[in-house]
Amino acid sequence: MGSAGNVGRVRQPVLPLLPADARPVGASAGLVEGPDGGVVVVFGLATFGYAAGDDLGRRLAAVQLAATKVAAAAEVAAAFGVSGVTLWRWGQDFTRGGVAGLVRDRTGPKGPVKLTGELAARIAALDGQGLSLRAIADRTGVSTATVRVALGRVTPRPRATASTEPAWPDIDATDADLVADVDGADVESAGLEVLAAPVPRLVERAAARAGELIEAPVVITQGARLPLAGLLLALPAVEGTGLLQVAAGVFPPMRNGFYGLRATLLSGVFLALLREPRAEGASRVRPADLGRMLGLDRAPEVKTIRRKLAELAGHGRGADLQAALARHHAEHRPDAVGFLYLDGHVRVYTGTREVPKTHIARMRIAGPATEETWVADTDGDPVLVLTAEPSASLAGELRRLLPDLRAVVGAGRRCTVVFDRGGYSPAVFTEIVAAGFDLLTYYKGAWARSQPEAFTAQEYTAPDGTTARYELAERPIELPVTAQPATPGRDATPAGTLRLRLVVRRSPDGHQTPILTNRSDLTAAELAHRMAARWRQENYFTYAREHFALDALDSHTDTADDPARLVPNPAKARAHSHLAHARADLAAAHAALSDAIEQATVRAGQAGNGGKATVDPAATHALTAAEDALTAAETAARTTPSHLPLAQVRPGSRLLETERKLLTHAIRMSAYNSESALACLLRPHYARGRDEARALLREAFTLPGDLQITDRTLHVRLDPASAARRSRALAALCAELSATNTHYPGTELTLAYSIKGHPSPT
Repeated sequence: MGSAGNVGRVRQPVLPLLPADARPVGASAGLVEGPDGGVVVVFGLATFGYAAGDDLGRRLAAVQLAATKVAAAAEVAAAFGVSGVTLWRWGQDFTRGGVAGLVRDRTGPKGPVKLTGELAARIAALDGQGLSLRAIADRTGVSTATVRVALGRVTPRPRATASTEPAWPDIDATDADLVADVDGADVESAGLEVLAAPVPRLVERAAARAGELIEAPVVITQGARLPLAGLLLALPAVEGTGLLQVAAGVFPPMRNGFYGLRATLLSGVFLALLREPRAEGASRVRPADLGRMLGLDRAPEVKTIRRKLAELAGHGRGADLQAALARHHAEHRPDAVGFLYLDGHVRVYTGTREVPKTHIARMRIAGPATEETWVADTDGDPVLVLTAEPSASLAGELRRLLPDLRAVVGAGRRCTVVFDRGGYSPAVFTEIVAAGFDLLTYYKGAWARSQPEAFTAQEYTAPDGTTARYELAERPIELPVTAQPATPGRDATPAGTLRLRLVVRRSPDGHQTPILTNRSDLTAAELAHRMAARWRQENYFTYAREHFALDALDSHTDTADDPARLVPNPAKARAHSHLAHARADLAAAHAALSDAIEQATVRAGQAGNGGKATVDPAATHALTAAEDALTAAETAARTTPSHLPLAQVRPGSRLLETERKLLTHAIRMSAYNSESALACLLRPHYARGRDEARALLREAFTLPGDLQITDRTLHVRLDPASAARRSRALAALCAELSATNTHYPGTELTLAYSIKGHPSPT
């Protein structure tokens, strides 16, 4: 016995609550498993037990352990070696059917095996006759996939046994989206192979090497958790841009090979959506992953993409492709071409070639660059791009583009051309109106400001529901028009006046911005809004430079510049500089002579000079020399030609290739416009859709998913996004895209989209 202070204390050690070989399940339970089965111990008591091979008893023990809250579901799942989703599914089965609900049916094929030895021999015989896979499948009554297995062109998947446990993602079952994933779309795709390898295309590639294949046909790889499945979300929008159909009508058939026009263009669009718009970007995407989305075993790699683009560019139809795409845009989106925004864009060149220089406004310097003229629709989406002539003005480009714009919008359709001060020219305004267009631009030059009392507050509600408030004043204005001589393809413009409407917008700091238009049917507030929307085109340039390689040098090929093209004569500028210096020297000589005369006058008034003094002759000689120098400078400035043939000024001048750039522009414009269309559909379903729709789409394009074909439908079931609200928005987008009933290019398969864990579109 111990002392009185230790009365009641137990001296022997406390027995452990869990056996030494038990796996802890939370703080109070443990699991002991061995060759004879398993036992669940709770607070030192054996509570549940099951024999070896008794999968039903093991599931029941796990479900009841979780249901009694002895341990958290994640702890129970970890102890039993399953995922949280699997444990949750067991619980659902137990809730619906009791113990009987935990009995697992045999997985895998339920019916007899179709591919018998006799059938395999028949398939081999038909293949020996040279029949295609489709013809063999039709004759034998099986699928082409079964034919490939019989011919040894793909390894068949092992059949699952009754005890095989499906592979489920290791995720927390408390996430509502992911839990629903198991009970919904994942059950439908449980029979798909995870990360299924694309079907080998050995025969087609051999035929392509022999020059006997026009283009590899589309073969969809069915499988689960396939990377980049989200790219297929863009197909309905790409179909809307008309890129594949229009290009097929513009370009002649490509040379026989494995990759044709469809694969080349669709690869470019997919790479652009992945923010790898250049050919080099293909090296940063796994060819097999992108190949599955193209219906091929591998996507074209860098060298192949360059070679295919060079082949297309060699036809010299880049401008035709741009015009055809613009016409398709106007036909399918007539409401978007009521206002067309025109602006010039300068692509800076940083190489070593002698490329003509131009003014780079955003950099405020002059440097080597290529000028382009872009046309955007009412929403700021690009419609058309043309390479401008070197040193061309926007006013000159407007005059040159008028016939093309009329061909795009169609005869008789009203259209307003919107541009900035770079296109200001009353003579061009007259031609715009004569061509059946309306104009909207800024006034350029000196003008009388409106009085403060002339301004009134006006509001305009845009089609997207946003309301803008402006302080506006307006009055008519007449512009003098200078006569313009006739040129090839353009009639002469007589002198006269042009009466327009001047709308003045006052900013909060009092600055006044004058806007010119000939449209009298629109309110001043709408005109101010349409003019301000011109910045959407500038925003596109900024966005496309960052995300779509707008200014990338896609080809290192160049061509000789036109040696007969007239360019400014540098000697003319030097002659004008000498003339300015000569005038300054003459003024200085006059001033020096005046000083000499004044000094002589002072000396003449001094005592002893008799009222006489001699003017310094050096001042007179300097004045004579200055007058002679001015005469010579005037003669040189007058006789020096202002322009010379390029061959005399820059004999080594080069121009960058434009055909391939026009082609890559078309591909990236299609990608951007597809993204814009998806963003428009997504915004009503996403709280921050106006600001984050494109960011969500960038994530969506990278989502993995399942591809499964049933009948003539290609089901695209994407994994959930990074947040539940994003998944819900994408599910709504999937419903709208499925309603379009778009076919996968090159097949008769209708695309049906869904997000796992969300109701499938009906």
